[in-house]
Amino acid sequence: MADFDYDLFVIGGGSGGVRAARMAAATGARVALAEDSRMGGTCVIRGCVPKKLMVFASEFRDGFADARAYGWDVGDGTFDWSRFSSHLTTELDRLEDVYRKLLDGSGVEIHDQRARIADPHGVTLADGTTRSAKHILIATGGRPVRPEMPNAHLGMVSDDIFEMTTLPKSILIVGGGYIACEFACILNGLGVEVTQFYRGAQILRGFDEEARGLIADMMQENGVGLHLGTNIVDMAPAGARDLATVADDGMGAPTDEPIPDYEGREEGPIRVKGSNGMERVYDAVLFATGRTPNTADMGLEEVEVEIGRRGEIVVDAYSQTSVPSIYAIGDVTNRMNLTPVAIREAMAFVETVFAGNPTPVDHALVPSAVFTQPEFGTVGLTEEEAREQEPVEIYCTSFRPMRTAFAGRPDRVMMKLVVSKATRTVLGCHIVAPQAGEMIQLAGIAVKMGATKEDFDRTVAVHPTMAEELVTMRSPVRTA
Repeated sequence: MADFDYDLFVIGGGSGGVRAARMAAATGARVALAEDSRMGGTCVIRGCVPKKLMVFASEFRDGFADARAYGWDVGDGTFDWSRFSSHLTTELDRLEDVYRKLLDGSGVEIHDQRARIADPHGVTLADGTTRSAKHILIATGGRPVRPEMPNAHLGMVSDDIFEMTTLPKSILIVGGGYIACEFACILNGLGVEVTQFYRGAQILRGFDEEARGLIADMMQENGVGLHLGTNIVDMAPAGARDLATVADDGMGAPTDEPIPDYEGREEGPIRVKGSNGMERVYDAVLFATGRTPNTADMGLEEVEVEIGRRGEIVVDAYSQTSVPSIYAIGDVTNRMNLTPVAIREAMAFVETVFAGNPTPVDHALVPSAVFTQPEFGTVGLTEEEAREQEPVEIYCTSFRPMRTAFAGRPDRVMMKLVVSKATRTVLGCHIVAPQAGEMIQLAGIAVKMGATKEDFDRTVAVHPTMAEELVTMRSPVRTA
């Protein structure tokens, strides 16, 4: 039997890689992990965690207005980005330290450098040293990409948002997925004038159509300048003379104040022409047009690990690649790009390889949330997907919630159940409302268990709440 330096070498220090390393070490395995950036990966350092903290910050603007409606004597307040970002940096540093201590406490050897695959059982570190392992796990995640167009380097990507030293006064966000929509809502709430271009007919492609429509309406109601069926035709740096000649299109006057320099882009405002004929200058442009797996220059092709057409590592139900000793989990496999899914994949990997209990990854009925304003929580099939599968009944209600209705705001929420006619099983649940993420986590348990519409009906409502509507809808609004 070959003698290896480690039983497991993990490449990638994000949520999935760290969980796999710790759990494998707990079985008595000798484990090492290499990370060439910050420990914690996308979610902790430049994704879920800082984004959610920005969501919290952005919600206070409406909170001040609501407070006055409820009798409190408060002003509008002013937002200080530098104070917030300083606190954010401190918090992310703390979390990164937590991840390192968890690895150290588990006995995992950490290599703070890039690692490449050398052979089916070997990795080469950036310092030139090589290490061998019985098993190699790739958990390198993904990264945002800029579109291929002239001057695309002028725009930011999502990673750059967290590095801003000052807020731009105006920004164009390009894209219609959850990242684009979340940042549109966040920055709008922080007082930035937000314009959003999306080339499709409606934002949030792949989600429930009725929910998508309500979120788009509410985003526009809240001040986001959403332009559907629109893309960038041309973008270029805008000098002071350009600024003086660009007409204000009614969406706010352009500014000639300089903005910070981000890696890979030039400093200064940007002139953009859209396919809808609109032309104006923005302080910043954010491309949220897609992400790609981090598989480039990793030596995968040399050892004949199969790579898919989107650059993802192809794996089987047990996260094993075409090379038996090499496994991959998380966004680098482009299966279901969610942090909790990467963690579940890590747990299934350890159970399979180190506990002797082959455990396939379960990607069915995974609840998720989109942190727009209002939030969107979803689990199971959309109405459109369910219609293609079998005859269904749709139970849906939309209303003004008590809290914001009292404050005079026009906000609307939506609760929706997609139900099989044949089995009465709830195939999908979709919630558009404040705190929808919290609600869908609990609703997801019922849907995962195979609850029927009658199970929901037998549950007594908690009153007065928004979520009580999930158990009080008695008649379908339509069948298909």
